[in-house]
Amino acid sequence: MAVTADHIRDKIIKELAAVHVDVEDTSPNRCAASFKVLVVSSQFEGKPLLQRHRMVNTCLAEELKEIHAFEQKTLTPEQWEKQKSQ
Repeated sequence: MAVTADHIRDKIIKELAAVHVDVEDTSPNRCAASFKVLVVSSQFEGKPLLQRHRMVNTCLAEELKEIHAFEQKTLTPEQWEKQKSQ
């Protein structure tokens, strides 16, 4: 399976009802070995950071077997709006 930024984005939007997802291939030659994601979902409301990250990791369990490095930032829509206005 070829893991792409578009595939990761689409899967997160579908499974976590994300309202905003940024996916960046951070591999030196863009070979899809490492990714950095920002996920904004109302499903994160009231959940601690570790639980949010586990939700994303569970969503991408198969893909993470192929990825060397994965960095994530998870925000609620309210946190996202605050961050954008800073």
